[in-house]
Amino acid sequence: MTIGLVGRKCGMTRVFTDAGVTVPVTVVEVLPNRVSQVKSDKTDGYRAVQVTTGGRRPSRISKALAGHFAKANVAAGHTSQEFRLNKGEGDALAAGAELKVDMFTAGQIVDVTGTTVGKGFAGTMKRHNFAGGMKSHGNSVSHRAPGSIGQRQTPGRVFKGKRMSGHMGVRNRTIENLRIVEVDVPRNLLLISGAVPGSEGGRVIVRPSTKAVGQARRRKLMPNKAPAAAKGAPAAKGAPAAKGAAKADKK
Repeated sequence: MTIGLVGRKCGMTRVFTDAGVTVPVTVVEVLPNRVSQVKSDKTDGYRAVQVTTGGRRPSRISKALAGHFAKANVAAGHTSQEFRLNKGEGDALAAGAELKVDMFTAGQIVDVTGTTVGKGFAGTMKRHNFAGGMKSHGNSVSHRAPGSIGQRQTPGRVFKGKRMSGHMGVRNRTIENLRIVEVDVPRNLLLISGAVPGSEGGRVIVRPSTKAVGQARRRKLMPNKAPAAAKGAPAAKGAPAAKGAAKADKK
């Protein structure tokens, strides 16, 4: 499944498992995502579903957008997000339907996309994780300097893309393989364990993990493929012997 949900990062808290272990989690509020358009191969050339969330006054949106929402018979939202659909996915979706947090389950692995926290103007050590200069005697006022940034008369310039000081943060980033600890359906909340990008109140997109889906597909195609045995460990019963072991038997 590639369909995700658009939500808002609320903050952090801690939850306790049945064993009494405390788990730090990020609270993401996911209000019902209203389907504003379902795209198909015949009309748009590709399959996708467009959703909107939140509420917005009609006077604050353009007439074109107001007509777009009116055609789908949904209330105008703060934002619109589009999710591509795979073959055979989303056939039951229609304009006006709602997607809620119950499409996720506790323990599910997800990918979360958001806008990172802005750090303002940052130096090379903070921005690019540079090591800095020597801390020994003889090094003066060069502990956090970027070092050499170019050559001499040839080429006589600094190449584009050189890692230097500058604005840090406010970038669109996706953190993969985060785990949903709990799904609170009545309050439209997802409790996610891991580094959810963005500041409090920021917009985030929660999708099923791409890598987890690929791994499940591989396990389905090759269910009998066992992991390689460690060195010195006895081979599994019925498993073919290693090449080296076969040669030793022949000798």
